[in-house]
Parts: sequence; structure tokens; C-alpha cells
Amino acid sequence: MFRIALFIEAKKLFSSRIPLFTLLASLLVPFLGAFFMLVLGDPLIAERLGIVSLKAELMGIVDLSTYLNFLAQAIAIGGLIIFGFVFTWIFGREYVEQTIDDLLALPVSRSVIVLAKFTIAFLWCFCLALAVLIIGIFLGKLLALPGGDIIKKIGLDFLLVASFTILLSTPLAFLACWGKGYLLPLGFMIFTLVLAQVITAIGYGAYFPWSVGAVFTGLAGEAALPHFSFFSVLFTGLLALGGTIFWWRTVDHG
Repeated sequence: MFRIALFIEAKKLFSSRIPLFTLLASLLVPFLGAFFMLVLGDPLIAERLGIVSLKAELMGIVDLSTYLNFLAQAIAIGGLIIFGFVFTWIFGREYVEQTIDDLLALPVSRSVIVLAKFTIAFLWCFCLALAVLIIGIFLGKLLALPGGDIIKKIGLDFLLVASFTILLSTPLAFLACWGKGYLLPLGFMIFTLVLAQVITAIGYGAYFPWSVGAVFTGLAGEAALPHFSFFSVLFTGLLALGGTIFWWRTVDHG
């Protein structure tokens, strides 16, 4: 039953334009980072683009480590929007398109349906993150950025941050079900993004799950994260998963 539900959810996703839109949005990140690296490494371009060069200088020295760390920082913040949109659409579309009653009438456990939706969302979001990393490494090599010997470590850090971001997008699935559409989860997403920036700025980012990725990448300066920070991210994801399953199993969706 799970494989059938998984196939159906995958077919729904890839029959829409969501994969294309989210992929294009994700790939803006490595190309933008490569542009900043190019500006920072070329005095002539930097002189012509004064404002852009100032932004590029914030990234640090021109090497692969700085470039990949920029990608990790971008995925820690911008990933919440892209990944959050995926989770919101996968769960909210059933209510917006009024297919929820037909879905619940199928001889398939509600828990299986929810797990299939989460699995597809996780897999696609991870594929998006992997695409950003692969294209980023390719562009870094194309620009001949030094520091290629640390690709493995920085790449693993990037994937860890991407996993944080995916887990922190799971509450939007529950909110899409609770709000029966897109408005509530997208509003929550904006709220958490703003709140994360404020909490990080005042120095308490390690204690707020949505700020952990930014702190881990050094976006708020060098800071050691306690074990609690990582557990809070995992707990948030598991709580959202359990809450969504409970909602589907117990609440009248009519």
C-alpha cells in the first residue's frame, strides 16, 4: 500500500509545475554565489559594480570554502521558503483543489497517505539541495576557486544544514492541514523567518530551531552550538510529522 501511495503522490507532484519552479529557484543560489565570487575576485568588475562589490565583500576571501559556505547560508534561510513551499503545496493542495474527500475514500490507511506525502516532500527537497551543491561545486571548479581539498567536509556541512532546513519545513505540512490551504503555513513561514533573524541578532539563535542552520554556518559569527540545538531541530520535525498523522487520523476533513 505504501509503495502505491508513494507512486501516486510522486505522480501528483511531477504532474505539476512545482518541481520546475522550485528547481529554478534553487539554482539561482549557486549562480548568484558564483557571480559574487567573480565580482570579488576581479577588481575591474568590482569597480564597475560598486554596490554589488560591497555585498560580495561580505562573503570573505575568494575560495571554494567561502563559496560553499555561502551556499549553506543561503539554503539555511532561503531553503525555508523553497522547501516550505513544497510541503505546503503537497498537503494544502488536497483542500484547495477539493480532492481531500476523494483521497480519504480510498481503501488506504490515512497514516500511509501522510507518510507517502512526507516521503515525497523529503526526497524532492533533498534533491533540490543536492542540485545546489553539485552545481555549486561545478561552478567553483569552473571559476578555478582554490581550496578544492575541503570539498568533502564543506559538502557534508552543506547537506547537514539542508537536512536541518527540510526538517524545519515539516510544520508547514501540519499547518496546511489545520488551515485547510496555503495561507496559514505561508504566513507562519514568513513569521518564523523574521523571528529567526531577530533572535539570531540578539544572540539566542542556538535556542531557536529556525535559527540553528544560520548559526551553524557562521552567518551570525563564530558560535559553538550546544547539543540541544540539534535535538530541537530533530524534535520539531518529528513533532510535526506525528502531529500531521494524528490530525489526519482523528479530525473530520469535510
